[in-house]
Amino acid sequence: MNILEKIIARKREEISESKKQRSVSDLEKEPLFTRETSSLAGALRSSTTPRIISEFKRKSPSKGIINSHVLPEIVTKDYVNAGAAGLSVLTDIDFFGGSFADFLKAREANPQIPMLRKDFIVDEYQLFEAKTIGADVILLIAACLTPSEIAHLSRRAHDLGLEVLLEVHNAEELAVSVGQHIDIVGVNNRNLKTFETSIETSIELSELIPEQFVKISESGLKDAETIVRLYQHGYKGFLIGETFMKTANPGAALAGLQQNLTQHSNLNPLVL
Repeated sequence: MNILEKIIARKREEISESKKQRSVSDLEKEPLFTRETSSLAGALRSSTTPRIISEFKRKSPSKGIINSHVLPEIVTKDYVNAGAAGLSVLTDIDFFGGSFADFLKAREANPQIPMLRKDFIVDEYQLFEAKTIGADVILLIAACLTPSEIAHLSRRAHDLGLEVLLEVHNAEELAVSVGQHIDIVGVNNRNLKTFETSIETSIELSELIPEQFVKISESGLKDAETIVRLYQHGYKGFLIGETFMKTANPGAALAGLQQNLTQHSNLNPLVL
């Protein structure tokens, strides 16, 4: 099995274990389940400048430990203060070192900002979990779901008031996966087979994504010049984790990038 297949196999085991511990009815009784969600798609669509979705991520299968000395409530609060449009918090335990506890701490520290539950969603049960931890957006990865699964899960997410970020890696995935219950299309610049990143992936797919979807770019984003270039191709949001998390102060790293973006915008009127 490749790494994605290993992750999904483990995820299905986790879900089976979780269902034995808490039923959907139990999840529906959690305090945050009835919380009114905030729109990430709306925040991005209305912006006239590139916006950053900042991620809290402790480790990854390709990089190992990225940063084990930071607290989610502090890092995410710093992200918000530095101008993040939204937050992404990993909840996968085994492969990314995330947890529901991390998400809940970030949610408590930032009650209003849109937050993405970053995980591998393969079962409707996980949508109810997302509601219980105060998520606004869930991620559906085209590489590990069938088109019919994406259609079903995105519809059920909307039924629960959750927005849907569909992640694609190539034109084939995009063509068969987009549907009426998708809010945001994210192009992942990382090749899942080689783990190499290339922003040319986002550029190539930019013209193929229908206009009704908010476009974001993911992975391999490190500098203002790259972000501005992709913004000019129609991308409104930029999901960045490792670039920030590998520093001692991720919030300060975002603040520095925001400053560079402002300077770049002043030099490049196409961004305004």
